[in-house]
Amino acid sequence: MRNTIKLALVALLFSGCAVKHAGNPIFEGWYADPEGVIFGDTYWVYPTWSKPFKEQLHFDCFSSKDLVTWTKHERILDNTRVKWISEALWAPSIIEKGGKYYLFFGANNIHEGEYGGIGIAVADNPAGPFEDYLGKPLINDIINGAQPIDQFVFKDVDGTYYMYYGGWKHCNVCKLNDDFTGFVPFEDGELFKEVTPGEYVEGPFMFIRDGKYYFMWSEGKWTKDNYRVAYAIADGPMGPFESKGVILSTDENVGTGAGHHSVMHNPRSGKYYIVYHRHPIGATSGNDRRTCIDELHFAENGDILPVVMTFEGVEADPLTE
Repeated sequence: MRNTIKLALVALLFSGCAVKHAGNPIFEGWYADPEGVIFGDTYWVYPTWSKPFKEQLHFDCFSSKDLVTWTKHERILDNTRVKWISEALWAPSIIEKGGKYYLFFGANNIHEGEYGGIGIAVADNPAGPFEDYLGKPLINDIINGAQPIDQFVFKDVDGTYYMYYGGWKHCNVCKLNDDFTGFVPFEDGELFKEVTPGEYVEGPFMFIRDGKYYFMWSEGKWTKDNYRVAYAIADGPMGPFESKGVILSTDENVGTGAGHHSVMHNPRSGKYYIVYHRHPIGATSGNDRRTCIDELHFAENGDILPVVMTFEGVEADPLTE
């Protein structure tokens, strides 16, 4: 009897100390193309609402203090506040500057001669509500063969704001001016440079680690199992970018078509996280995409190790003590 009581107490102790995990997906609903970002002591995730194009007329976002418990912020942007959006509101990218939050997005799935492309909305709070910043698209044209979608805004160490974007297997980079109303020419006078690496299709992302520039992108087709994430390492934001290989792809036991990702780094714990979407096993719709987070690990030489997708997700990792 005494031993039974001891075992019960030990079990109770360990259950109370169990490590909390987020679980994957990290929140309910069909959401894709997630941009994960840190503002102050809070993690934020801004995804695409994964529905048929005609229904994609708003964004929700999600916030968490620890990567485990997430709060939904509904309709932070929609077509009532950006009048030129008619469909296909895609792939938000957000950055803070001067106390304002600038939400970049792609809209209308444009082709040559059509109206839409990359736009900007602005708010005083990362949860919005966001309002149209320019009253028109920032980029409305097909440049270097790149459809104007999947923009990612990157602040370099020297304070320069670069924007990488593009679908249809072409990636451009440009430099944004101080108020994000236009572009700063490169030294040769050009406004846009093509920097398409490897088997790039869409979804560019950039981060710096140990002085190296990690340029990442998605390959394959977003509705198919061959969707995946690859990367390159360069010495600067302009490359040259030569693919070092695929680090996130289908695991038939966990999820398929894993891609269109972003990366977050907690400077307190030193951990890196990859935020991405994947199809659940057995999904019958290409739009059935769920947002997940797993830890990103590196080899001693700085290479990114293949991502192990999980159902458990990541442990709680607050940004402050």
